[in-house]
Amino acid sequence: MQEFDLIHRYFDWAPANPEVALAGGDDAAILAPRPGQQVVVATDMLIAGRHFPASTAPDAIAHKALAVNLSDLAAMGAAPLGFTLSLGLPETNESWLQQFSSGLRAAADRWGCDLVGGDTVRAPQLTLSITALGSVPAGTAIRRSGARAGDRLAVTGTIGDAALGLVLALETGHAPSDLSRSDRDYLLDRLDRPEPRLSVGQALCGVATAGLDVSDGLLQDLGHMLSVSGLSAEIDLDAVPLSPAARRWLDARPTDIGRVLGGGDDYELLLALPPELPLDPAWDLTVIGRLDEAGAVGEIRERGGRPLPGQRGYNHFAGEGA
Repeated sequence: MQEFDLIHRYFDWAPANPEVALAGGDDAAILAPRPGQQVVVATDMLIAGRHFPASTAPDAIAHKALAVNLSDLAAMGAAPLGFTLSLGLPETNESWLQQFSSGLRAAADRWGCDLVGGDTVRAPQLTLSITALGSVPAGTAIRRSGARAGDRLAVTGTIGDAALGLVLALETGHAPSDLSRSDRDYLLDRLDRPEPRLSVGQALCGVATAGLDVSDGLLQDLGHMLSVSGLSAEIDLDAVPLSPAARRWLDARPTDIGRVLGGGDDYELLLALPPELPLDPAWDLTVIGRLDEAGAVGEIRERGGRPLPGQRGYNHFAGEGA
């Protein structure tokens, strides 16, 4: 199959967003954000065998590829406009492409984000790169660096499910032997199909003092916020929200708490919030601690003041030279 035949067959969609003035077909797309909006741009690359198991279903790969980029927009409080897709394929498998295209179209329609261009090439292994574009009212984007001493620290959803799902995908012998099929399916689904918290990010745009999405592990990503905000934090580990499946896992293997706090791939939002802000139940937020200036910049302490050791998360280049 020729490259342009592939594009037209699987990725030639008419835009639905009125802020997309021109989508695919020309040398570049044209976006027309509303007056008073700023454009937010996020890019993530996914490689088979590193970011997802090679056996992952094509529609799940498509869902995750778009979701992880939209999660970055959510962390800034932005609304999606469109995205580009660069796709490196080891072969042109039409069944795989049809499933991938259908999954991508379903995710794009669900989150109101038009495919506006990209590229396809032959590559040694399946490689995807998506660039997502969004808009946010000028001067209101949530950044990592605005947190203040006294702010509450809150997260959306639950933490650690995807990390445990990855264990199920790659280290099946490590999972608790009595883990139910429904728990296994839930954790694997959280790995394959993360949910970008777009509505929460937009609701707290201009309200949250700082934020980011949890992609590399709760403790590591919190450390990023603290470092650029010049603060330390005290967190209540018992308050970190866990799904029933993760709780049952930890009941059987309590030492896996390190995987839960540092495994990454949650794509939940981690937010610094003013202490006086009422929390809307629709935001699905759990307060897990507070920010202060009591310790060294970047220090994370458990409730009671004991520093948390080994604040690690995912690092693509771990083990390489300095």
